[in-house]
Order: sequence, then structure tokens, then C-alpha cells
Amino acid sequence: MLVADEHLLPVQAIAEVLAAVPDFEVVGAVSRTSLVVPLAVRGRPDVAVLGMGTAQSGFRLVRELGVRLPDCRVVIMTARPTRTLVDRAASAGVLGVIPKQTKIPHLVEAIREAAAGGRANASARPFPRTPAADEVLSEREREILRLTATGASVKEVARELYLAAGTVRNLTSCAMRKLDGRNRFDAARIASERGLL
Repeated sequence: MLVADEHLLPVQAIAEVLAAVPDFEVVGAVSRTSLVVPLAVRGRPDVAVLGMGTAQSGFRLVRELGVRLPDCRVVIMTARPTRTLVDRAASAGVLGVIPKQTKIPHLVEAIREAAAGGRANASARPFPRTPAADEVLSEREREILRLTATGASVKEVARELYLAAGTVRNLTSCAMRKLDGRNRFDAARIASERGLL
């Protein structure tokens, strides 16, 4: 795989972590956009993991990779995975949109799925479905879901966090909406699977 991002330190760190994953091979890591395509043509990666700077330049790079290396699958990392960006990425053929605040196992899962040429679900969204900017959990929502995942009742969560039970219910409802959870335990499960806790 090829790893590219506009910041040198993160791109080197991500490349080193991915190189240590069994059956992963990193053919290059660059922080300059102008070097991505030449390095990809030389190294012929199965997957390109691209940090998105501006969406315009990022999608231009995705298109260029698609023309020069049609068999190279693309996963993008972004600080703000808005619904618009996720939809544009799906239309451009990107197989994964990963929030930069996610955990490494989530990125590894996305790369494996992209290398296999698939998405985690049959929807038009890139796999695995990632939270949009307006869906990112607040720290208080994360705390509530962490405790919920242990089986704590609303009253127990409220007591532990020094909140009113009504406040816990309201914050839990917000988290459920953001994660499309059926109930508070389902929301806690989804958040845990996405590496948001």
C-alpha cells in the first residue's frame, strides 16, 4: 500500500504502524501531493491511503490515480467526514472514508476490505460507515456510552457522572440519533465497533 498525507510526521507514523501489520507491505509514504502518483506508478500498490487536505485537490488526486492505476483501491482519511464528502467519495469510487480521529484497527479493517475490492455493506456509502462531522460524539456522550456498555442503568450513569437522569437520557438520545442506534445499548455497541469509545 501507499500512504500519503500533507503532514510528514503522521504519514510516517501511520506507515510504520501499517508496515508492522501481518501481510501488509508499505511501498511508500509521502507528504507531498506531487509525489503520490509517480510513487504509486513505481510501487503499484493495491491500496492507496490518502489524507484529504482540501477536498478539491484530494479528489483530483483520486481521479488521477484512477486513470493511471485503475486497479489501485483508495481509502481516504479526513478530519471532517461530512455527509457531502462521504457521498462524493463514493461517487469517485473511493472504498473507504476514515475519520482521522479513529483507532488503527478501524483503518486496518478498511484497508483489508478495500484490498479485497469490497465494501462492508451494499449501500452506496463507502465502507465501513463512518460518522459524519455532525455525528461525532461529544466527550460526555462517549462517557455515557462507555458506562452504558458495562450494563449500567440510566440512574447509575447519572450518579457516576454527577448528572441528572434527564440529562443522561437527553445525551443518550443524541448519541443514538448520531449512530442510528435502536436503543442505548445498541448505540454503545456501534460506538465501540467504530472505535469511538
